[in-house]
Amino acid sequence: MNVLVVYCHPCADSFVAAVKDAALSGLAKAGHAVRIVDLYGDGFEPAMSAEERRRYHDAGVNEAPVADHVAHLKWAEALLFIYPTWWYNLPAMLKGWLDRAFVPHVAFVMPTATQGIRGNLRNIRRIDVVTTCGASWHVSKLMGEPGRRTLTRGLRAICHPFCRTSYTALYKMDTVSPERRTRYLAEVSARCARIR
Repeated sequence: MNVLVVYCHPCADSFVAAVKDAALSGLAKAGHAVRIVDLYGDGFEPAMSAEERRRYHDAGVNEAPVADHVAHLKWAEALLFIYPTWWYNLPAMLKGWLDRAFVPHVAFVMPTATQGIRGNLRNIRRIDVVTTCGASWHVSKLMGEPGRRTLTRGLRAICHPFCRTSYTALYKMDTVSPERRTRYLAEVSARCARIR
């Protein structure tokens, strides 16, 4: 399976970087073809320019500023997001990537007065999310986990009709034991090895 890993963390020595390494190990064991988008490492610009916004609905033209990312999305059969949950949500860098890379005519057809949004990314059959959260499971649920909903519901709606999703989080990230962190890395690797 072609798996596009979207990694978002500014620090190369972070625990989330170790999570990414564990995920890549699992994907390698399963024999997947993997491409990595390292948003911070690649210097991705998350803010959409005024000109880009003005041309957002223009087929073909809207792809130009993010052509490499569009090519990755067309190649992928699965998306694996690896990021820290900040303020119960996606990091701004990752949200900016969604805003800029998932352009109309490629990712979806804009809704009309008589028809809702229609997805164009039928090639994507899986969305997997691996994250860390400072909050507990209970507090995260109370806040509604907007990042989780964006990826496993909103994004899923423009992918294959039978797109499967999974969400794995290490809650209370800042206070769990080193042993729990080690177990989480093993869980992530094993989960990624089972992606089909």
